[in-house]
Amino acid sequence: MELTADGFRALCRSSPWKWRSLRFHVRWLPDSPSALAVNAWLRRPHALRIEALDGSVLHSTAGINDSKDSLFTSGSRKPWLLPPHLVTPGYQADGLVRRRPEALYGEPGYGISQSAAALFSAWLDPVELAGNAPVPLEFPFANVADPEELSLVDHEGREAVETVLKPNPSYRPAQADAAILFPGRTALRIDTETGICVASQSLEGETAGQGHWISIHAVDEYMLDDLFTQDSSLLTDVRQHIEWELPQAQ
Repeated sequence: MELTADGFRALCRSSPWKWRSLRFHVRWLPDSPSALAVNAWLRRPHALRIEALDGSVLHSTAGINDSKDSLFTSGSRKPWLLPPHLVTPGYQADGLVRRRPEALYGEPGYGISQSAAALFSAWLDPVELAGNAPVPLEFPFANVADPEELSLVDHEGREAVETVLKPNPSYRPAQADAAILFPGRTALRIDTETGICVASQSLEGETAGQGHWISIHAVDEYMLDDLFTQDSSLLTDVRQHIEWELPQAQ
């Protein structure tokens, strides 16, 4: 990708079309012995599993295969929208998304509160840093935020774009109390393969030092339904050694 403001914004719009499943580790900053850190498995559109570092399950999606018939009696347009991967956005020459179409956006979230869960979702699809499309006219503060110097960095063995952003008056987070950008300047990293926000850290004010850090372990792995449902009795934990009892030779 081109290290330009337009290229950065296009990357922030592209997450829904760059991956279908993700295995990752996330921790909340500032680092401390009591800081929250979890392992996560996510399969779009709505399947999410969260484990504590000791392997205990903190959250798993229930009802991912339930009938959705009741949704279509609501009378609103939203249930009839298609998932993003089934609609085609407007692409740039470099394959990144210039203009996002109307679709059923939204990632599953996790957190101790509604705002924390919304922020978790925003990191996975950071379109709020760019807007759904370029602004009609380029003039000061027209964009939701203007990136400072852009650079490619190594983030846990993966390529990411690093920059610093400060929100403009037009910045509108997906949820008002779950903004990726802090009130002052925020250091950010966007993974170039997936388009997710893998790191953020506030640089100013009372929130200085707060943020998050995501380590991506695998992209587009095959994930069974049993991984996400509450009843995982049919799922074998392949991370553990499985002993096979062989018959003794006579």
